[in-house]
Amino acid sequence: MSDMQDYKSSLSDVSSRKFETFSYLPELTADQIRKQIQYIVGKGWNPGIEHTEPVNAMSNFWYMWKLPMFGETDVDAILAEVEACHKAHPANHVRLLGFDNFAQSAGASMVIYRGKSV
Repeated sequence: MSDMQDYKSSLSDVSSRKFETFSYLPELTADQIRKQIQYIVGKGWNPGIEHTEPVNAMSNFWYMWKLPMFGETDVDAILAEVEACHKAHPANHVRLLGFDNFAQSAGASMVIYRGKSV
């Protein structure tokens, strides 16, 4: 049996907080992000982009960046919108979601950019 790792996180240290499963892994490379987006598109899910200030990231409410990209299958177009959101809000966390129409929920959710805590 392997040793369990303790992830030090606290409400007082904004930079230590974890968000979704991927935040417990090493930072994703550009190629890995592309593959996750291809997975979302391949499942027929609709990509959506959200952002929020690091101090508010534990809230259930994140700001929607435009409307979800209903029916979008072009990975480059999705990446361009993620980049546009990050450029418009460089201090905020930016996450990508894959909305599953059938289950009426988010089938995937990952923070792609972590904002800088103050």
